[in-house]
Amino acid sequence: MTATHTAVSTDVLVIGWGLAGLVAAGEAVAAGKRVVIVDQEPRTNLGGQAWWSFGGLFFVDSPEQRRLGVKDSLELARQDWFGTAGFDRDEDAWPRQWAEAYLQFAHQEKRAWLREKGVGFFPVVGWAERGGYTALGPGNSVPRFHITWGTGPGIVAPFRAAAESAEAEGRLTILPRHRVETLSLADGAVVGAAGDILAPSGSARGVASSREVVGTFEVRAGATIVASGGIGGNHDLVRRNWPASLGAPPEDMVTGVPAYVDGSMQPVTERAGARLINGDRMWHYVEGVRNWDPVWPGHGIRILPGPSSVWLDATGRRLPVPLFPGFDTLGTLAHLRATGHDHSWFVLSRQIIEKEFTLSGSEQNPDLTGKNLPLLLSSRLGKGPAAPVQAFMDNGEDFVVRDSLDDLIEGMRALPGGADLDPARVRLEIEARDREVANEFTKDAQIAMLRSARAFRGDRLIRTAAPHRILDPQAGPLIAVRLHVLTRKSLGGIETDLSARALAADGAPVPGLYAAGEASGFGGGGVHGYRALEGTFLGGCLFSGRIAGRAAAAL
Repeated sequence: MTATHTAVSTDVLVIGWGLAGLVAAGEAVAAGKRVVIVDQEPRTNLGGQAWWSFGGLFFVDSPEQRRLGVKDSLELARQDWFGTAGFDRDEDAWPRQWAEAYLQFAHQEKRAWLREKGVGFFPVVGWAERGGYTALGPGNSVPRFHITWGTGPGIVAPFRAAAESAEAEGRLTILPRHRVETLSLADGAVVGAAGDILAPSGSARGVASSREVVGTFEVRAGATIVASGGIGGNHDLVRRNWPASLGAPPEDMVTGVPAYVDGSMQPVTERAGARLINGDRMWHYVEGVRNWDPVWPGHGIRILPGPSSVWLDATGRRLPVPLFPGFDTLGTLAHLRATGHDHSWFVLSRQIIEKEFTLSGSEQNPDLTGKNLPLLLSSRLGKGPAAPVQAFMDNGEDFVVRDSLDDLIEGMRALPGGADLDPARVRLEIEARDREVANEFTKDAQIAMLRSARAFRGDRLIRTAAPHRILDPQAGPLIAVRLHVLTRKSLGGIETDLSARALAADGAPVPGLYAAGEASGFGGGGVHGYRALEGTFLGGCLFSGRIAGRAAAAL
């Protein structure tokens, strides 16, 4: 194949067509600017990682919350955000300001802005990252996880449609298979980008594509926005940036994002003068299972658990208070890394799995993704696990289903890593927990918390099983799930001011350069601090992309 070189010019160049990039491009087009979007993947991936998401969004004092009797406020949300973030570095100056601005957005304009674009929301609000500490500690004091009707594809849809409409009108150009290698500089300003054109690819969405180079390109632009995502698909980079506070990085992890989430734009942006901060802050889950029907290499799926499963470490010892399912992701990760093992276990009953297990991802929730109300009612309120969960029970290598505890433990020990399990300890933990269910009062904090959770109508309706003995034959069969660390989000990135301008080491803006989405730590270089409140990743893409697009258009 003959190598080619193409050169184009535009007002605004957007690198990356994930949610932040699409939002930024749409804002620049709406301001009357000519826009070019480049991405290294085939066009099947338009929408990026957001397409695969569950579609959760963080709102403050929403109509959905109020209808469920939830009393939220900007003050309570600020208390939760800053208690969770734990900002403690000089580099947190801009992230703090981004956090304040984002909270205002989530409290006021965000929901109405999305509703105007046709985005709807499931009426039951989820309660993710519950915390379990004191009022000033990490976690959401109230449910704030609003699920997009249509999940990830539903949140991407209006911004994708706007991009395609602008493309048809000649105001926007989308260039797939264009991989940026350098940001172009002139007189200290970024004036576009250059790189390689990759061979055309028919790979399906999320499937790894070739890196064969067939040409080169250059885009000259008045403003350039980096919206290239994070590092979660690059395990080597994840391990290189792994924070000392979390111990040694796992030798074995599963991957919660496609392979193209590789962090390749980080050094490119740094070479152009931008400052990268908080690279050791990251957000990985501890409830990952290997996908029995993988799309990308090492494909893992996160279980979104309710609060009832018993969580055991690799030896069979129960995790300490308040490290219960759905309470403190990073705290649980830190604890498990200290055990010296890369896996842990859920032990639960059929009654728990059919009420409490949801799998993260648009493809794992056909009812919500397809906006199929009859399927939703049957899968969420009917008997038995939802079909995607049942498929993992039937086919997933991490699931063990048995009728007795002895047989369950034998099945657990038969899996790789299972030999570390102490059968006597597992039995001791499960039987001791079950004795605590006999009374309405208990010293077992997890049982007390799940009873508290059922005081929230949303949890009682679809997310929290009635307290029962796990070993009750009527609740069976018994289920064990081997859990892995699942890579997901970068919480650090390109430092930006409140106009999304990339900043140099001296704190001055790099002329012509902007950043949005996960590439900028969702704003400022780390708006979440050390921990996130969930529902804030897609929202961070929306917010930072909107700011970057408007600011770049005003340059």
